[in-house]
Amino acid sequence: MQFFLEALIGGLMTGMLYSLVALGFVLIYKASGVFNFAQGAMVLLAALAMARFSEWIPKGLGIDNKIVGNVLGFAAAAALMVGVAWAIERWVLGKLVNQEGITLLMATLGISYFLDGAGQIVFGSDIYKIDLGMPKDPIFLLDKVFEGGVLVNEEDLIAALIAAVLVAALALFFQKTATGRALRAVADDHQAAQSIGIPLNHIWVIVWSVAGVVALVAGMIWGSKLGVQFSLSLIALKALPVVILGGLTSVPGAILGGLIIGVGEKLSEIYIGPMLGGGIEIWFAYAMALIFLLVRPQGLFGEKIIDRV
Repeated sequence: MQFFLEALIGGLMTGMLYSLVALGFVLIYKASGVFNFAQGAMVLLAALAMARFSEWIPKGLGIDNKIVGNVLGFAAAAALMVGVAWAIERWVLGKLVNQEGITLLMATLGISYFLDGAGQIVFGSDIYKIDLGMPKDPIFLLDKVFEGGVLVNEEDLIAALIAAVLVAALALFFQKTATGRALRAVADDHQAAQSIGIPLNHIWVIVWSVAGVVALVAGMIWGSKLGVQFSLSLIALKALPVVILGGLTSVPGAILGGLIIGVGEKLSEIYIGPMLGGGIEIWFAYAMALIFLLVRPQGLFGEKIIDRV
């Protein structure tokens, strides 16, 4: 039972991080109606910026304080992601208003490759470290219930809590604010939203900025755990099955989908992996996504679209 709980808790914590990355996909889809393949590249770029700025800025100012360095690095990286959002709206999306979805999809693919290359040209392609000061020692929970307790990584626990707080804040933002409602209106119909006075260019800058900050937080957490390297963009793509499960337009779906994928891949690797030779954790999420595409393509909470002719 203890071993099962350890795997379950570990899967839930990993799932929260998947949900955090998946929110970036949901945000962009809500605002533009297109799947943003650049989200993984945004996570990589944000993590690279955080790692390098937190090193360069304190050194340039003569500051020898890790906390101050991280704060300055985060502020500079967040400003960079807002600048990237503005540039994307000004030079890409702003030119493609009311175009077909496939056109916007190809645009995000181009943005993805551009950000991948530009990030490594500017910040380098080595493996960099982000030291957030989070404790990495394991802790034991429920030691009064089970003998020896349940082993949990303290860093994973803190990271999951950070992700949960940000996810909750974004959910409230979409449901309770005028900007959140405007985002949903823009996603439904660009022309109709413009006709009632919603500034499409401002909305796209806001949503790409928010998605950039989400990518920054996700990149910081993954970078702290694994180091900042090119594979971060591939880890971020694990969120693709998450949004397919939860639904492309659903914030709660992104949360639940992340938890399902996180728990499912952990438990399947432990209990089914030995029978199949291992490696299930690598492809489990994509197999789940394929099943959902065949059975329920709109996802758990996605809107079922009915075309009347």
